[in-house]
Amino acid sequence: MKKLKILELTNYTSGGCGVGARALQESIVLKKKGHIVRIFSSYFTKGSNDIAKVEEFIEGVRISRFPAKKLGGESFMSWNFELEALKFKPNIIIVHAYRHLHTLRAIKIARKLNAKIFLVTHAPFDRDSTRTFFQRKLVFFYDNLIGKRTLKKFDKIIAITKWEIPFLLKLEVSKEKIEYIPNGIREEFFSSRKINKLEKNKVLYMGRVSSIKNLGIVIKAFSIIEDKNIKFEIIGPCENNYLKKLISLIKVLNLEKRIKIINKTYNYKEEITELDSTPFFILPSLSEGMPQVLVEAMALGKVVIASNNRGNSDIIINGKNGFLFKNNNFKDLADKINKILKMKREKLIKVKKEAKKTAKQFSWNIIIDKILRVIK
Repeated sequence: MKKLKILELTNYTSGGCGVGARALQESIVLKKKGHIVRIFSSYFTKGSNDIAKVEEFIEGVRISRFPAKKLGGESFMSWNFELEALKFKPNIIIVHAYRHLHTLRAIKIARKLNAKIFLVTHAPFDRDSTRTFFQRKLVFFYDNLIGKRTLKKFDKIIAITKWEIPFLLKLEVSKEKIEYIPNGIREEFFSSRKINKLEKNKVLYMGRVSSIKNLGIVIKAFSIIEDKNIKFEIIGPCENNYLKKLISLIKVLNLEKRIKIINKTYNYKEEITELDSTPFFILPSLSEGMPQVLVEAMALGKVVIASNNRGNSDIIINGKNGFLFKNNNFKDLADKINKILKMKREKLIKVKKEAKKTAKQFSWNIIIDKILRVIK
């Protein structure tokens, strides 16, 4: 097997970032396959004002973080990594996230090194409801003045969801250039183990706690669901302003005894332990690309409940391998929870088995073979 020298580029490798998590797991598995892999990112921690370590090794993968300047929003930023990239001399460059400055700089580096370059888009489409009027205009101009031209310069465009492929075709990417390769799930999520403690009355959310995750909708639903013994737990790194809003909403609805927020980052082992403690997992996001934590919960045999945005609906068939509720509709969510709690045990066991079956196709053992076939 030819040893590849791979550079992965992503805005964040610290904090609760799904894009950074994909880049890291991909890099870890590629390194285990015998390839030389490094990750470059900004030195920002997503969801906070903290500056991360400049250099870090995670499971043998070297992460280099560079000083950066935010230019608008949370993730649009400029960071200079060209000199270090030219020193590393990769023959493969994998760039994460469409519509970012590091993708344009990566194209120039690939030309200088005569390296192959691949873009993993991470589904930034269909998010107008979460953007201001000015941001929507910027997206329109970027797509038409820059995006259509630069997308042609990548060897392949990797879509993490099937639903974003029509958007790429509209941007004049040829069908032959598009590859569908979703995020992968660690093998540990499929391993059987003894569960020490199961809280049968708990619904869990794990992940970044930010406005796009729309956790307030769950809090509102809990104020009207029939079973007042059901509790809701939120675990993940919190954006401060949004955390304050959630705490205020909990107090207004008098739900302090039933809803708990734990502001922390966690590793995959802690995630598995927390997911093992509950029969139910919920993902109420306004928008999702490819919701990795949802698939991880499915791999562990949880009953998953999710908003019917494009990303979640790409994975869940309502009533078969999980349950969907109307996006941003707390009354429909409450009704769904009420119905699930009254379902027969046999029905829920069947749903959980189907969830595990669905999750299997996202195993990194399968995903990495697809990636290698594309980038070699």
